[in-house]
Amino acid sequence: MTCCGSPLGVTDARTMNTRNADEIAVASRSLGNGLHQSVLSVPDMHCAACIGAIEKTLSSLDGIRMARANLSTRTVTVNWLTEQGQPPAMVEALQKIGFASHIPSNEIETDDGAHASLVSRLAVAGFCSMNIMLLSVSVWAGADPATRQAFHLISAALACPAVFYSGSVFYISATRALVHGRVNMDVPVSIGIVLSFVLSLYDALSGASHAYFEASTSLVFVLLVGRVLDNSMRRKAKSAVAALARMTPRGANLVAEGGAIDYIALSDIKPGMQLLVPAGGRCPVDGTVVDGKSETDPSIVTGESRWKSVRPGCDVRAGELNMLAPFVVRASVHASQSLLSEIGRMLQEAENARSRYRRLADRAAGLYAPIVHSLSALAFAGWIIISGDPHLSLTIAISVLIITCPCALGLAVPMVQVVLARRLFERGVMATDGSAYERLNEIDTVVFDKTGTLTTGRPTLLNGHEIAAEHLVLAGSLAQISRHPMAVTILTAFRRAGLKSVSVANASERAGLGIEGSYCGDVYRLGRGDWAATNGSEASMLGSTVLSKNGRPIASFQFGETIRPGAAEFVRFLKKRGVGVAVFSGDSESAVQSVSEQLGIADYRFRLMPGDKAAGLQDLQAQGRKTLMIGDGINDAPALKAANVSMAPSTASEIGRSAADFIFVDESLAAAQDTIDAACRAHRLIRQNFALAALYNLISLPIALAGFVTPLAAALAMSTSSLIVVANALRLGAVPFGRLKASDLRTTKEAMG
Repeated sequence: MTCCGSPLGVTDARTMNTRNADEIAVASRSLGNGLHQSVLSVPDMHCAACIGAIEKTLSSLDGIRMARANLSTRTVTVNWLTEQGQPPAMVEALQKIGFASHIPSNEIETDDGAHASLVSRLAVAGFCSMNIMLLSVSVWAGADPATRQAFHLISAALACPAVFYSGSVFYISATRALVHGRVNMDVPVSIGIVLSFVLSLYDALSGASHAYFEASTSLVFVLLVGRVLDNSMRRKAKSAVAALARMTPRGANLVAEGGAIDYIALSDIKPGMQLLVPAGGRCPVDGTVVDGKSETDPSIVTGESRWKSVRPGCDVRAGELNMLAPFVVRASVHASQSLLSEIGRMLQEAENARSRYRRLADRAAGLYAPIVHSLSALAFAGWIIISGDPHLSLTIAISVLIITCPCALGLAVPMVQVVLARRLFERGVMATDGSAYERLNEIDTVVFDKTGTLTTGRPTLLNGHEIAAEHLVLAGSLAQISRHPMAVTILTAFRRAGLKSVSVANASERAGLGIEGSYCGDVYRLGRGDWAATNGSEASMLGSTVLSKNGRPIASFQFGETIRPGAAEFVRFLKKRGVGVAVFSGDSESAVQSVSEQLGIADYRFRLMPGDKAAGLQDLQAQGRKTLMIGDGINDAPALKAANVSMAPSTASEIGRSAADFIFVDESLAAAQDTIDAACRAHRLIRQNFALAALYNLISLPIALAGFVTPLAAALAMSTSSLIVVANALRLGAVPFGRLKASDLRTTKEAMG
């Protein structure tokens, strides 16, 4: 059938291509000078080979300036440039190499169903493999021919679920790769499983003395163990971009002419619009306050826990949380140009940059497939020439495939990571990315945020012992009605002193100013010095929190920061081992200098915006430094992603936790020190496991090529090598947390060189 002279299928394909191009064009964002950026979700991406194929294919298209795949989020970010304004045929190009793709939603796509499927396949393979081995014991013990034949047929029936159901995950991946002209790690694995099963089935039906169903089923089982362990680690990785999207307002309250309030979508906000920000709501875009007074939590911008007073004329940023009273802000930019959007873009770029890291197992596995294929083919051809027996030649070729199976190699990294993850969990540390353990071993520079990281993030009353009891009673009684951090700190000091409150009449909180109330006919104020002290004020009090009586200051409260436990010891630990230490903070110079000097840190930077922190880390990396970033705030998220590896306390914001590789529950920074210790020990075990796997192949491969190994013996040898690797990994759990030697803290390049 044709339509207007063209085959209907061709017309449908063109329509689909046009629709894909239009959707990508609409979802893309402009980078300026005709350059656009698009993000595609690629659910079938699952290994380093997939990343290479995707990036190579997209980079070959006309107009593509950059293609970068992210394995954690299974997305690919593409920068493209065309004179017509339409994107290249990216979806179609990926389809040709076997990868379906689409425009992603705001929420990160999960693979919970895929993980459950892997676990069920593992359970089936384990059940079938164990029962077949039990039957094989009877056969090898000398069962009579009739019993042996019956056991072989039962084994064949048991092998079918393991081979066809459990092993299908490898066949699908291998078939997709071969159909599109690619080879991945699942190709030799699939060949070994299928050939071993077919040969064993032939031997069982023909009444041969031995069949090797346990070889194919145990191969499936051990390979699935590695796949499940690795997938368990990968699915812990969270997207900070998705977490940021969840906290971004979906719309805003537009103040229309006449004072009417209309709700509009975030994308419809234009500069000049007046927007009502309710108490407890976040500012939807950057702008200027035109009406109302309140206090906001600006931690998303500066990372600091101190509230900021806002009144007409004050600038506010997107994401600032309104703590007290409603106010009206005039938008100064479009939503796509606000601070939250900029942080999201920086996070996306940083996530993509980090995804370039290839783990040791990925690099080693990349050499496996061509070598094993060649050796197996040579073994078959050589034995055909020598013996002329196709059955014997095929048996030896299968044995070579099985005995060189990358089970030990595949378990070398995941098993150590699983043991390490359990050890760190016991210590109160959780990892979100498997490769972070390797990256942590490479660091030579540690960058700290200040508030909430080197300090606890909670204000401390420094001069509480100097405040008279009657003044503390009045201040505590006023502070009871406020959620302001300074008021909470005063109230805590009041309660710890065991004092009793007095009844303050007409107590009320003034947004951005403080608390006012009456007691025994006098008016008391607790708050900003220039507001509370209006009569006979003292200059020394105006910059602090003041308690006044009828406008006359009677007490001044000085606040400071509490150094986080273990911070000083951790800094000394790093400096002693030659690791650079720096502080990147959004706080004032005096506050950053004070904390840095207490901890002996000479390199500190202050008043940094989120982009400044990320840029500072990139500057260090350009100098060849391997950086560890430890931070907790939303404003730290781009820097946490930009660093080679990152940590955050469990008290961090959701965005900060999502951006970090490690999250520690402990109040003390000693947890970070122990994490570095354990990661270095784990790295040594991983290198030992690679050496054991290589030694195993050097010994077993010549024996298999010489024809002295049956498929069963090959499967047993392969399983034994895997068990040795697992046993070596378990040694990590027996070592108590300790302190590193100076020689242990070295880069992977030095360690491998």
